[in-house]
Amino acid sequence: MVRILNAWALDESGATSIEYAMIASAVSITIVGVLITIGASVAAMFTSMSDGFGG
Repeated sequence: MVRILNAWALDESGATSIEYAMIASAVSITIVGVLITIGASVAAMFTSMSDGFGG
């Protein structure tokens, strides 16, 4: 049983295109979330600056 678990733990043949697609989608979702958050902050900053100029 220990041999089977060690073989399973050391097996590196699982790097398939599906796994890469899952990683890429997770990274993409994270980037979109960050950009949405930053976009709202930048829009608020420009609105504040615009109000400061009287416009």
